[in-house]
Amino acid sequence: MSFLAKVTLLFVVFVDLLGQGLVFPIINSLVMEPSTSMLPQSTSDAMRHFDYGLIIGVFFLCWFFGAPYISKLSDVIGRKNAILICLFGALGGYALTIAALYLNSFLLLVLGRAITGLTAGNQPIAQAAMIDGSTDDEDRNRNMGYIITGVSFGLVGGPLLGGLLSDPVLLGDLASIKLPFYACFMLVLIAILLVVFSFKDAHDAEAERQKFVFRPSEILELLWRIRKYPTVMRLTVVFFFFHVANLSFYIFVDNYLTSRFGYSTLGGSMVMLTIGIALAFSSTFLVVPAQKRFSKEAILGMTFTVWAVSAAAFIASPNAILTYVPVFCFYFAFGIAYPTFLGLYSAAVSDNEQGWVMGVTIAVFTLVAGVISLLGGELIGLDLDLPFYGVIIAALTALVVMFFAWNKPEIKALMRGSGG
Repeated sequence: MSFLAKVTLLFVVFVDLLGQGLVFPIINSLVMEPSTSMLPQSTSDAMRHFDYGLIIGVFFLCWFFGAPYISKLSDVIGRKNAILICLFGALGGYALTIAALYLNSFLLLVLGRAITGLTAGNQPIAQAAMIDGSTDDEDRNRNMGYIITGVSFGLVGGPLLGGLLSDPVLLGDLASIKLPFYACFMLVLIAILLVVFSFKDAHDAEAERQKFVFRPSEILELLWRIRKYPTVMRLTVVFFFFHVANLSFYIFVDNYLTSRFGYSTLGGSMVMLTIGIALAFSSTFLVVPAQKRFSKEAILGMTFTVWAVSAAAFIASPNAILTYVPVFCFYFAFGIAYPTFLGLYSAAVSDNEQGWVMGVTIAVFTLVAGVISLLGGELIGLDLDLPFYGVIIAALTALVVMFFAWNKPEIKALMRGSGG
């Protein structure tokens, strides 16, 4: 794979995640601040928490139904065509979101997030494309780290873009809550042009000769196939709790800080910026060194321990500034652990099943995110700390399940085969 093709893939992932880092603080402000007109001013705090969870949950559940199918589809119609489907979907989603802000339409906002979610499958396709272009196990693990670098730069760029373009203190009369979405719309257009003119690989050349057949049942079939792969099944049991802990923290960190410490859109963006910086540093520079020095089990075991401690410290923080320390530690560990997990999944299947297995990882992520968003919206309405107690329980559960579920010869062989 050429250098330009890799840069294009990283930019696609960057744009994909840019929207998440940008949208979370803005949606949080739109829904939680009574001064906005997206919801009636008389709406209770509990109902606002529920509506926040609903918007986020719809996005992730639509992503759940769309991403596995598009990922598997990329094995048939090619990585390039599948990426373009996702980018045009993002373009439509941003257009609806901008319209919702002009009309103060909560329903249109939800619809825009739903369409964006249905076509938010670029990350697993980019992962599969990077794997297609990898030369060996170490190169594959390094490329997985590059994907997380694209993710982390997106999470850094989103808050910066959202905070800068929506804050009148910084931009004066030019600032508006709509401006960041216009910027994202233009970046998606640039990504489309890059993919059209700069991305091409051998897999796409083979895929273009295959006929595309639309089968909605493919979505469930993709996940049902896991039962035929015992190793993938064992990985997924731990991966489930991995994301319960991760997403319980990520989805509600903005919501928590707004409710407890009165954070604005800019404050929420700075939290997302902290997450992005932690991810960018660890995923870019520490993935391969950590995997050479420690076993895969040790990396994940240390991650779950750090997560439990970080969540407890986050809850116990007496002021807003101190919360940044556990947030940074949590996602510093995530930046090493996530590409490690992706490398294990990749090594568990053959080369022609990479699109499918990367789709499985995103399916688990999005399903957990959707459920956590909907349930967590209710829980945080009852008690701000409840989702973060859930982080502690899920992290410790993952540690225990990993010890028992991975104590099998096939898992040990996978660890050795993937460079552990």
